[in-house]
Order: sequence, then C-alpha cells, then structure tokens
Amino acid sequence: MTKSPLILFAFLPAVFALLLSACGESPENPEGGKKVSALKINGSTTVNLPVAEAAEVMRERTGKEIQVDTQGGSSGGISMLGEGLVHLGMASKSLSDEDRKKFPECDFNEIQIGADAVALIVSKDVWSGGKTTITKKEMAGIYEGNITNWNQIGGPDQRIAFFNKEPGRGTWEVFAKWAYGSAGDTPQASFPEVGGNEETRNKVASTRGALSQLSASWADGKTVFALSVKTEDGKLIKPSGENIATGAYPMSRPLFVLSDGDPSGDAREMINFLLSIEGQKIVRKHGYLALADLSK
Repeated sequence: MTKSPLILFAFLPAVFALLLSACGESPENPEGGKKVSALKINGSTTVNLPVAEAAEVMRERTGKEIQVDTQGGSSGGISMLGEGLVHLGMASKSLSDEDRKKFPECDFNEIQIGADAVALIVSKDVWSGGKTTITKKEMAGIYEGNITNWNQIGGPDQRIAFFNKEPGRGTWEVFAKWAYGSAGDTPQASFPEVGGNEETRNKVASTRGALSQLSASWADGKTVFALSVKTEDGKLIKPSGENIATGAYPMSRPLFVLSDGDPSGDAREMINFLLSIEGQKIVRKHGYLALADLSK
C-alpha cells in the first residue's frame, strides 16, 4: 500500500530535528527559545586557569554553554582554531610565522590577557643541595646530554632527571627560544616528556634530582623550586613579578586568547569579561600578571 504524500510530509519536522541533533546543535535556550551552539575554547594549560574560571562565572550568570579544554596545549589551541573546530584558542607563546602559514585561511588575532614566565624548576633535594641558579650554557649541557650529574655544575652528587616539556607546548617553545634562539635550532632530545603544568610539577616533586620547564606561577617553593637564571655578566635574575613585568627575566611571555579575526557574539563576551576589572582579578588570582601590572 502506497503512503500518502501528506503522511510523509507530517514526518518531515521530526526528521529535520534529528538531523540538527546529529550535527551537534545544543538544546534550546530556555530564555530565548533559540537553538545555540556551545562556545568552544581549547589550548594552553597555563591560560586555561583564568579562562576556565571566567567560563564558570559566565555559565552561572548567563546560562551559556561554554566548553574549555586543553587538548594539545598551545599548539592544540592554535591548530584547532586554524581548522575552525573552536571559537577561541589559548596560547602561552606568541604565534610564529610557521603557525600562520600552516593555516592561511585563519586571521589569527592575539588578544593578550596577562603575562607569565617559564621557570626552570628543580626538586627539593637539588635546591637543598645548593643548586639555586643555572646558566644558559649549563642548561644546554644538560639538554644535549653532556652534563648528567648535578655535581658537575655546583649541585649535589645526584643524577639529573630531566623531564622535557612536549615540543609544541608554549612552555617548551619559550624555553627553546631562550636556550637556542628558536625552536627550530633545538637539538633532538630523548628525555621523558611531560605535558600540562600539574603533571610536570608532580613529576619533579616526586623525583630526586629532577629538573623541568614550568609556568613560573606553578613553582610553589615547597615541593618544586624555581632557579634563578645567571647571565653571562653574572647577574642573577629570578622569575619574579617585577622581572616578568619589565622583561628582565629572559623567559617572560605573554598569555593570549586567540580568535579568528574580530571575535563576536559569545566569544566577544568572553574576551570582554577577561579584559574587565573582574576578569583581570581572576588572572592575578592564578599567579599571573594582569595587563595593568605590565604598564607600571
């Protein structure tokens, strides 16, 4: 028996609803009655801290659906924004020419929300053993495998356990630029790798003779300790707020939220909140410098 066209037509709204659901449409907004897509943000674990808290505030106040992830760190945020998979990226490094060339159709817009630094951190036994500073030459010797015991560079008689940040992470790229001039000039290394800040801090804190690169705000001075950088003329520069603000510390870095062109809608609302007085207080709360701190 052939079905009437009128009966088929009656099923079309349900079919369309199923198709929209399959394409990732979110449930109806209870206030406006319109279907809205979640604001998607991905990238740096360092930038994630203030952005995730800002997202939570916005969710509570507006009911908006906001998803914040740290898949792949800074490089993940850049690539996912470049591929159009997220509305905003997070990066704890400046974009390189290579980043922009890889995604020529993306108009990367770097919006700075604060500043931080990359610290070289050590475990408590290394710090207590007298190693509180490091030079660029010493770090290169460790990275290239020529220095393997802390007693070779004025520390305790303990094997160096170096945990290397995953290449492509903003923290690693800032470190590589300081140590070798650019990430591209950094020699191959076969050390165990660590990803996010929490993983890095936990690894260093629980391993004797440990060393790694870490966001300076995560160096708590209790379980892991930030080394001062000793310059060629003998100056000791700590990753302190003042030295980060003035750029005196050589691994100071801006913290960015990235958009494709000028952000609009919910993305613009998120940016505006992060740049507001309240949003900048959240940036400071997590140990970073707010934009006002940089202009002093």
